[in-house]
Amino acid sequence: MMNFIHDVPAARIIFGPNSILRVADEVERLNATSIMLVSGGPEAIYADQVSQLLGVLVTSRFTDVVMHVPVEVAELAIEQAKLHSTELLLAVGGGSSIGMAKAVAKELHIPILAIPTTYAGSEMTPIWGLTEKNRKTTGRDRAVLPVSVIYDPNTTLSLPVDISMASGMNALAHLIEAMYAPDVSPISTLQAKAGITALARALPAIKADPQNIDARSEAMYGSWLAGWALGTNAMGVHHKICHTLGGTFNLPHAQTHSAVISYSTSYNELHAPAAMENILDALRAAGIEADSAGAGVWQLATLIEAPTSLADLGFTENQIPECVEIVVSANPTNPRPVEANGVRALLQAALKGKTPTSSVA
Repeated sequence: MMNFIHDVPAARIIFGPNSILRVADEVERLNATSIMLVSGGPEAIYADQVSQLLGVLVTSRFTDVVMHVPVEVAELAIEQAKLHSTELLLAVGGGSSIGMAKAVAKELHIPILAIPTTYAGSEMTPIWGLTEKNRKTTGRDRAVLPVSVIYDPNTTLSLPVDISMASGMNALAHLIEAMYAPDVSPISTLQAKAGITALARALPAIKADPQNIDARSEAMYGSWLAGWALGTNAMGVHHKICHTLGGTFNLPHAQTHSAVISYSTSYNELHAPAAMENILDALRAAGIEADSAGAGVWQLATLIEAPTSLADLGFTENQIPECVEIVVSANPTNPRPVEANGVRALLQAALKGKTPTSSVA
């Protein structure tokens, strides 16, 4: 017998190569005459393109985008939006750019049009995150969910291969945690399986040929499904660990997700057997064969040379106790109880980066 609630926040999606050229039509549809363009350095080429397409409609640009969205930087963006009577926030870039736009939208309730250039997935969620005094706080507010998203795979062609791989693993983490979320529905499960297969098939192809637009399109399709899963379902121990590693220890966001996800999957292995079988099925459909879901995720990360070790990202053994304390005190919803010994073992395994074993589970 099935019992579930499927509550999906609404967003308009424009998907396909060269769809960035439709940005003026989308702005006209949203009836905006004063736009604040939010973007960081890596995506400047696409932000400049958008600015040229929109002309005088862009009344200000905010480029001081910082990873993990520090409160003091977000306050500067909020003041700039007020100063220019901003009617629409246009975020071009990855999770940091979209996260900065969300910080403004949360405060001022200005709609967001997002053009993602990575596979982070933030553009499909009502989740915001702010960092203050080395602590990252997240929450859900439908005011920060972009009203429109333009997915143009061409914007990912310039994304470096190593960042592409880590970003893709970040998206994969959203899909995996959606599989065993307490509010998962049959539709969410189908969507998550499709997303896992798409990413597991596309990322090795991008690794082999970064200019493969078909593979880039499939990866972006997978990241769309991942963002949708992240926005629809509660996340568990994996996301709490990664938010702590980012907010408290300033580890890079996508690379941290990549390094942790196989071990957090193994942590939940015995407590969510149906979800694990679905994850394995999705990986096998992409040609990844493994005996366990955690090992399959690790095998994919290793195949594409994405991070699998927290030590490689600068995390150290003596930082584990503080991380454990923060994660356990948050008590995230998770199939397996989140307790100190288990989280410590998970982090120790992720620190080493070896194939996940039953000791993590």
